[in-house]
Amino acid sequence: MARLAQTAGLTDVQQEILSTVRDFVDKEIIPVATGLEHRDEYPQQIVDGLKELGLFGLMIPEEYGGLGESLLTYALCVEEIARGWMSVSGIINTHFIVAYMLKQHGTQEQKDHFLPRMAAGDIRGAFSMSEPGLGSDVSAITSKAVKDGDEYVLNGQKMWLTNGGTSSLVAVLVRSDEGHPEGTAPHKSMTTFLIEKEPGFGEVRPGLTIPGKIEKMGYKGVDTTELIMDGLRLPADRVLGGVTGRGFYQMMDGVEVGRVNVAARGCGVAQRAFELGVQYAQQRHTFGKPIAQHQAIQFKLAEMATKVEAAHAMMVNAARKKDSGERNDLEAGMAKYLASEYCKEVVEDAFRIHGGYGFSKEYEIERLYREAPMLLIGEGTAEIQKMIIGRRLLEEYRFQG
Repeated sequence: MARLAQTAGLTDVQQEILSTVRDFVDKEIIPVATGLEHRDEYPQQIVDGLKELGLFGLMIPEEYGGLGESLLTYALCVEEIARGWMSVSGIINTHFIVAYMLKQHGTQEQKDHFLPRMAAGDIRGAFSMSEPGLGSDVSAITSKAVKDGDEYVLNGQKMWLTNGGTSSLVAVLVRSDEGHPEGTAPHKSMTTFLIEKEPGFGEVRPGLTIPGKIEKMGYKGVDTTELIMDGLRLPADRVLGGVTGRGFYQMMDGVEVGRVNVAARGCGVAQRAFELGVQYAQQRHTFGKPIAQHQAIQFKLAEMATKVEAAHAMMVNAARKKDSGERNDLEAGMAKYLASEYCKEVVEDAFRIHGGYGFSKEYEIERLYREAPMLLIGEGTAEIQKMIIGRRLLEEYRFQG
């Protein structure tokens, strides 16, 4: 299994971190993941283990108590965790998007207040852009913040919050017209607010309600919720960066990290599907020999392994581009698009290799088959990625006529 998805040029520290995470996944996640998923049970013991490993502070700078590691290290850890159970990688993804946004865009007071506790895992992060009627059109956000003295009053309904219930800090993107005259482009009149709340469901602070978990086809265990703001009052110092009107750009910066994360998740799930498929193909006999000896199955395995390798390489490239400080929306979009599509295909091929047994809940591939579709829509659909890729290519290859 070690032949696939290897990464050249890692430091000894990176290799040690990945080895530790891989051992944790093999011992603490894979044996219990399917049972927890079928019960839609939050993996508290696994989360506690990740906290002990220091993974919630992986990318947070050392000055705030984190490990100060790169996006590449984080993405490779996510790949390993998603190989065990994709839902667990979702628990840490939104946390790191919020931590990254704070690190890049927060005021010094906001960094000092939040990052040390986020590094320790005592504060868990979630973020929210989407709304019930929004889809991929972020410019159509209707949730609004209105200035009232030294505070802002927030009203509106948000949708699809990963960690909505278990988080204690939510970064929320809303419209804020204060200081932005009528006619201002929508993306220039949006602000990100940092909302502290109690974990749980119901009214988690005055003016803020988390109604409950949304029932899903897959991606279970992790809580996905709505968020309702009804007269929620926040002090002005909870505007991310201290200045209104920058929220769209802050969120898009965070989403680039999220897209690398989704690509890494796709790589991890695809790798696990390949492992299950190649193992089963050597155990299952038909017509007097293991099905792995049938050419049709060997062709499937060859295609699956090639897709695992290609997706991993693109994910690594996108992470390294972001780490270099360069713009990486093209690479992140390509990696997210390819990894999620290939993940779906590799999982389906592994499902086919299992035959009728793949339809049984006793086999792990059944869970992966329900999880893979989420990656096709999370952090932007394939169509959105193609739009991003196409526009960036036209910028890079502008015809000089």
